[in-house]
Amino acid sequence: MDSILVGISSCLLGHQVRYDGAHKYHSYIERTLGQYFQFRAFCPEVEAGLGVPRPAVQLRDVAGQIRVVGVKDHALDVTESLEQVGERQHAWLQDLCGYILKKDSPSCGMERVKIYKNDIPVRHGVGVFAGYLAEHFPTLPIEEEGRLGDPVLRENFIQRVFIRHRWQQLCKQPLTAHALTRFHSRHKLIAMSHEQNRARELGRLLAEARPDNIQEIAERYIIELMACLKIPATRGNHVNVLQHIQGYLKTKLNSDDKQELVETIESYRLGLVPLIVPLTLLRHHFRKQPDAFIAESFYMTPHPAELSLLNEI
Repeated sequence: MDSILVGISSCLLGHQVRYDGAHKYHSYIERTLGQYFQFRAFCPEVEAGLGVPRPAVQLRDVAGQIRVVGVKDHALDVTESLEQVGERQHAWLQDLCGYILKKDSPSCGMERVKIYKNDIPVRHGVGVFAGYLAEHFPTLPIEEEGRLGDPVLRENFIQRVFIRHRWQQLCKQPLTAHALTRFHSRHKLIAMSHEQNRARELGRLLAEARPDNIQEIAERYIIELMACLKIPATRGNHVNVLQHIQGYLKTKLNSDDKQELVETIESYRLGLVPLIVPLTLLRHHFRKQPDAFIAESFYMTPHPAELSLLNEI
């Protein structure tokens, strides 16, 4: 695949850019995800000219407005400086396939950042730069490094990164209804594992595609698809998808093979085996009994990075 560009808070790659001159190096991100992604390191606070080292800042409720001010000196207000950072970086940000942010940061925190009011913190803030990303790039997969320790959230993020990359590749060519339909067909089972009603709505949306509205439909489609995929896939939805796939083999397997497949899917439903086990068995049967739809589906043949994660979910 072409290079998959992912933005990342510089400190997570070991760059000494934090307010105290330190870093927050994250080995899994660099050593594992770095095998598949090309990272673009960026620190909005450095870009804003705050320097290293620098006074620590925090989100603070000032007369009903959220400001970024100094922890020790509240007269130090860098809100506007940080707000302008995203606008200056817009050109390269729009080419990203994902972004990994530093949690709890007043600039990069994705959620539950402390906001101080009368020196009492409440955790419902969003970092200034993280907020810019979410507002201006709604289809961009964004995650915090702390949440990547959760296998389900990690798989969800990485899956969305690969899908956004494939979408970018698709959009490099003139869009057609056929190209959009094929893209959806290859991702339909993945969408079903996240939210089946939304997956069906995506199919109905594409049925409206015509040469005169193809761009509008495409823009609506990718927004709705990424919103669907942001919902973590559940074991129950995976079971429904596995049983749906099993239906393509109902006239092709003998009774023993059918029973083995039913028992394997049930073992996954009960949490006794990971998802890769029933998937591997299904892929074994489809090698002997090929099906064009299944062969093209990224649910059945994910990228190696996506595939490796299935041992944990």
